[in-house]
Amino acid sequence: MGVLDRIVEKSQRLTSAERKVAEVLAADPQSIAFGTVAGVAAKAGTSGPSVVRLAVKLGYAGFVELQSDVQQELARQLGPAHDRIRQRPPTDLLTRLHDVELDNVERSLQALDDPAFQRTVQRLADRRHSVWILPGDVTTPVGEALAGQLGQLRERVELLVGSEVNIGRRLAGLVEGDTLLAIDIRRYERWLVNLVNLAAERGAVITALTDSPLSPLVAPASEAYFFAARGVGPFDSLTGAISLVNAMAAAVAARLRPSATGRLDAIESAWATSHMLVAAPGGYSPLTESVRTPSATESASNPGAA
Repeated sequence: MGVLDRIVEKSQRLTSAERKVAEVLAADPQSIAFGTVAGVAAKAGTSGPSVVRLAVKLGYAGFVELQSDVQQELARQLGPAHDRIRQRPPTDLLTRLHDVELDNVERSLQALDDPAFQRTVQRLADRRHSVWILPGDVTTPVGEALAGQLGQLRERVELLVGSEVNIGRRLAGLVEGDTLLAIDIRRYERWLVNLVNLAAERGAVITALTDSPLSPLVAPASEAYFFAARGVGPFDSLTGAISLVNAMAAAVAARLRPSATGRLDAIESAWATSHMLVAAPGGYSPLTESVRTPSATESASNPGAA
C-alpha cells in the first residue's frame, strides 16, 4: 500500500494537525523525502510530534520509515509518465496488470459509503436540476462514460470538455441547486479547481471523484469518492474510476426506471429508424432491457419497481 493510499484509508481518523502534515506530504513529497521532522513541521505550521504521530498512524515505525517509503515512491507512483516509462516493465505484464486492476476496482468500490452514495444518486436522478460533469484532461474518458450513460437516462446532462473559455461560457447556465461532478487525479489542473470553487460559490452541489482525501476537489464537495489509480505502466489507471461511475449510472437507472424506459425506447427507435446500428439477434436491446428488468435484490426490496 502506497503512502497516499494509507492517507485515504486513515483520512477520517486524522486530527487537524495531522491533516496539515498530510497535505504537505501530498502536495510536496520532496519536503518529506529529503527534509527533517522540524522542517516538515514548520512547513505544515504544526509541531514535530504531530509529524511523528502521522507517520505512526499511517502504519510506519516512525518518521524515518515514512521518509524512506516516500523516497521510493517519488520516481514511481508520484512521478510523471516520462519518468515511469523508463522503468523496467514487470516480467509477467498481463498477470501484473490483472492483479493491479482487480485491486483498483475492489478498493474503489469497497470505499463507498452507502448513505453518501444514495444522496449522490438522488441528486443525479433529480430531473428538476441539471447535472454538469467536469473532468480533467486525463480523466476525460471517465466523464464521457458517465455523461453518456446518464444522458440516456435523463435530460439536462452536460459534459464540460474543451477550452477553459468554452467551459466557462457554458457554466454561465449553471443555477443554484444544480449538481457539478468534478473528476481529476494528482497533478490536479488549476483551472478545473478554480471552476469547481466558482460553481460552489454559485450554489451548485459539488461531487468529487478523485484519488485522495487531500485533493483540492474535496474541500468544496458535499460528497467525495476516492478511486484507486495505480497503473502498471507509465500511466495512472482509470479502471477504478470507471467502476464508480458505472455504479452511479446503474443506481440512477434503477431510480428512474419509469421515465428512463420511455427515454431509452425513443433512443432505440431513433437509432433503428436511421439504421445507425446493427440490430442484435431477436431484436434484443440491452439498453431498454437493463432498465426495464429489476434485479432480484431490488425486486425483493421494492415489489412495485417492475
